[in-house]
Amino acid sequence: MSEPYIAIQVVMMPRDTNPHGTIFGGVILSYIDMAGALAARRELLLRGGNPRASFVTVAINRVEFKKPVLVGDVVRFQTRVIRIGRTSMTVHIDVYADRGAETIHVTEAEGVFVGVDLSTPERKPVALFPP
Repeated sequence: MSEPYIAIQVVMMPRDTNPHGTIFGGVILSYIDMAGALAARRELLLRGGNPRASFVTVAINRVEFKKPVLVGDVVRFQTRVIRIGRTSMTVHIDVYADRGAETIHVTEAEGVFVGVDLSTPERKPVALFPP
């Protein structure tokens, strides 16, 4: 639906490692979550949507770690909005690790993000676009 967008690119550091010397899956998951929310917000603004909508995560679907991520890898979180609903967006996130001259597709996921109005105490879902 949308053009690919690099939402985040980050160098993996020693603080992010597990006892096996690779990057914790949870670190990658947190960046997947952030990249998806950033992509949803960007798409909303590019399309002239509701500026009061802030995105919260409803689901991160089917994450399978295909290859390990190592300290020093430059990890790129490339996103693409694949579905826009009344109050939510579904974003596909591809994760690539640049390791020297090699680029490795390490994982992918699909996230569902709902727009809510944070200025209200209920934080109920809001329409992303006018009817």
